Amino acid sequence: MSNCYYEQKDLTDFPNIGEYAPEAGEKFFDYYTTATSEGVLPEKTKALIAMAVATTQKCPYCIDAYTNKCLSLGISKEEMMEAVQVGAAMMAGITLAQSTQMRKIIKKKDL
Repeated sequence: MSNCYYEQKDLTDFPNIGEYAPEAGEKFFDYYTTATSEGVLPEKTKALIAMAVATTQKCPYCIDAYTNKCLSLGISKEEMMEAVQVGAAMMAGITLAQSTQMRKIIKKKDL
């Protein structure tokens, strides 16, 4: 029995996510392909964005897929880590921005 819920071999099942909802699956893959393919932004930039999002959202499947995608595109480990650092900084900033609600409540109570 595996000690880990995530199994790398499951990543190969991703193309089948529309198995029980084929129309929605097809629409998702059309969108996904368009969004992640070269466009105004180069494919390398999009792969780095995907890597940072995958990491901040803690998706082992996406981290696996986009680490390999970045490597296949010639993106360096330093570039990948810098992208992840940007994602981490954004998550910290987003968390701190949410303190606005807390501070509003405190200020109201201090009146």
